Amino acid sequence: MDFETARQFVLGQTSPGSDQRPDTFIACLRQGRPPVPGQVTSLLLALKVIFEGLRQEPSLDRPLVQSLLVFIQDSPALFQAGLYQGVQWPPLLQEDLARLSRAATAVIKAEWQD
Repeated sequence: MDFETARQFVLGQTSPGSDQRPDTFIACLRQGRPPVPGQVTSLLLALKVIFEGLRQEPSLDRPLVQSLLVFIQDSPALFQAGLYQGVQWPPLLQEDLARLSRAATAVIKAEWQD
């Protein structure tokens, strides 16, 4: 996966307009459904590619930062909201969301931590 493909994938899975497509990452969480199988793995790979591509850049573009914030703030909040509403999330989803949050934070900080 190259940088632009990774960027477009992340934007497409997290942007406000992605709710119009029911199988995007953020749309699934908002609907109280887990992500599509393999989606988290693809997002983690895309975030790693983005990290590598932007490591030396002094600034980030606003649409990308908005997408990164979905992983850091919105997805954990949607997970918790689902729990309160009785959604039975897959057992490892909370850990997957934490990994996505760490990867998104790494892109912003330009410091990868495994």
